[in-house]
Amino acid sequence: MLRNRMQWQQTRQKVLAENVANANTPGFKARDLRAPVFRPDGGLAASRPAGIAVERTSPMHLAGSGPAGAAEERERTRFDVVPSGNAVSLEDEMMKAADNQADYQLAASLYQKSLQMLRSAVGK
Repeated sequence: MLRNRMQWQQTRQKVLAENVANANTPGFKARDLRAPVFRPDGGLAASRPAGIAVERTSPMHLAGSGPAGAAEERERTRFDVVPSGNAVSLEDEMMKAADNQADYQLAASLYQKSLQMLRSAVGK
């Protein structure tokens, strides 16, 4: 599971690096990867649970939408598009890259510790 997480973080780091590299490219839109949900068997879950949804029991009912979360609100209003059509905020991309790097280092150290524990259990 840690190895899968580390591979996802490597892929995300590449996407964030592309965003930074294209910060001055006209019309470029920043991309990001959604965090995967890992199952205990090491595989990926189909999708991240979105919380509790309101059920419509009749077609006459209006479709409700809950209040947007703080992260969703930040995502929508975080930066403006410049006149060239570029929608990359270097500050946001660098913050994401730093967070991703810290998460990767944590997963790598946990992976290393688990390997050391297995080695000591085997007697090496």
